[in-house]
Amino acid sequence: MCAICGVLAFAGAPDQDLLTRMAGRQKHRGPDGDGAWVSGPVALGHNRLSIIDLSGGRQPMGTEDGRFRIVFNGEIYNFQEIRRALEALGSKFRTRSDTEVILEAYRVRGEACLEEFNGMFAFALWDGPRRRLFLARDRLGKKPLYYTADRRRLIFASDMKALLEDPTVPREVDPQALAEYLAFGYIPAPRTILKGVKKLPAGTCLTVEADGRT
Repeated sequence: MCAICGVLAFAGAPDQDLLTRMAGRQKHRGPDGDGAWVSGPVALGHNRLSIIDLSGGRQPMGTEDGRFRIVFNGEIYNFQEIRRALEALGSKFRTRSDTEVILEAYRVRGEACLEEFNGMFAFALWDGPRRRLFLARDRLGKKPLYYTADRRRLIFASDMKALLEDPTVPREVDPQALAEYLAFGYIPAPRTILKGVKKLPAGTCLTVEADGRT
């Protein structure tokens, strides 16, 4: 199942204690291991359920040059096909994981890499050269991704409860979301039951610059 979480601070350093608490809240989703990475304004966390490349798929995972870093929840069904196409262009791989294929596809094609992925996924990728965080979710929305932002920072997680590890996140119920739940049996994205928390819609991505611009 796995879980991802992270903090992007628009000024100063990210709250590493918050990252640790969020990852701890999601540990049931990834009991086989966890990892964290902090650099500049961004902190990324991962809880792992090992399925593909048990020894080489640890996250957060970075490119060999350190310019890009990812946390990923899900599976890319056609990653081997994409890998072969990238290798034909000269790409080199250190692992057998689909996570590294996402990283390399982004390095080569940028955000257009999403067009190639067939699978269920939610991921967050830090683009160091451009100083931006790239969040994406699969077309059917099988893998969840929640986020909240204010003037100070953006935080995201696979589980909405993890976001509530930050005591500043508003707990106010969204009446419109409640009405939609009672009418439809679910809450359409980007709303959630809480006013201060959003859900990334299925098949969409969100780019957030280090200064908070989207």
